[in-house]
Amino acid sequence: MLQARIQGKIGVLEKMMLFTRSRSILVACSLVLLLFLTSCGGGKSDPSRWNNAQQQTTSRPTAKPTTNPQSGGKFNKFFPSASGEYQLVFAQEKTGFAEAKLKKGGQEVATLSINDVANNASAADKFKQSTKKIGGYPAVNQGSTITAILVGNRYQVKAMSKGAAFTESDREQWLQKFNLRGLSSLK
Repeated sequence: MLQARIQGKIGVLEKMMLFTRSRSILVACSLVLLLFLTSCGGGKSDPSRWNNAQQQTTSRPTAKPTTNPQSGGKFNKFFPSASGEYQLVFAQEKTGFAEAKLKKGGQEVATLSINDVANNASAADKFKQSTKKIGGYPAVNQGSTITAILVGNRYQVKAMSKGAAFTESDREQWLQKFNLRGLSSLK
């Protein structure tokens, strides 16, 4: 009888040990499964700053030119003619831009240019606050050596002094010598 009791207690102890071992194995398997799931992307992460930057740049509409700029060669006929002791030498011509150097006695005294600002709103915006007009067009001074006008809300005509001898008054006179009416009708 004592032997049966001892065997009964041993059986209970074995069952308890088996249950404890099974529980340990179950916990270990659960941890391994949890680790596997989180490493496979089971967890959700916050978007990084790179994702935000990517979204901002790709979702922003790109500014597309609304009008094709004029060929620089079309501007040459609107420049003033050389007269008296002045010479006009065309220096640069590219799409939307033409430039000529004004010389007196062989020395460059100013640069004259026409720039098509049809697709450059910021270049045209500076004339909105202008209270000055030259030849009937809004004018601005840029520093002490540049005077510019906006013709037909599209063409910036500019005179830039190369020295103090070519004054603001000289720049204004030369800007009025351009064929401004013809330039304003250029489409």
